Amino acid sequence: MPIVRLFQDTVHLSTTPDYTPVQQDAWAPVAIDPAQWCAPLANDDTLVAVVNDEIVGFANMTATGYLDRLYVHFAHQREGIATQLVGQLEDDARRAGVRTVTVAASLTAEPFFHHQGYHVLHRNTVLRHGVALRNATMAKVLGTQRCPDRKDR
Repeated sequence: MPIVRLFQDTVHLSTTPDYTPVQQDAWAPVAIDPAQWCAPLANDDTLVAVVNDEIVGFANMTATGYLDRLYVHFAHQREGIATQLVGQLEDDARRAGVRTVTVAASLTAEPFFHHQGYHVLHRNTVLRHGVALRNATMAKVLGTQRCPDRKDR
């Protein structure tokens, strides 16, 4: 499934400065049940970025404002894709009456979220398949003003 492969590739290619290969394997193992892994995407507000008929990124947010996943393929990072995905999800959340968005940001993603106006609430150590991974719970209070309309990619 392309979206699962994008997730695995992104974790293994983008997080090397912050996580070891053992941590990456625990976070994005080779053996993933696609149906189980993708289930939240079907239930949440999910956006998929496509460039030249190829999925290059995706993000999903729960109805309560938890930004569950945000992944952009390594080859398409720093092109504004993550910013567009997050901005659109924030706009959707704002329209739904959500006041605060939270995210468990990886060490790699933390600077991105800081740049988007999120602040660290606390730092965490979570276990994935028995391996400790560090991340940060971050939050952003949504203002009442919507972002300008975003162009579909």
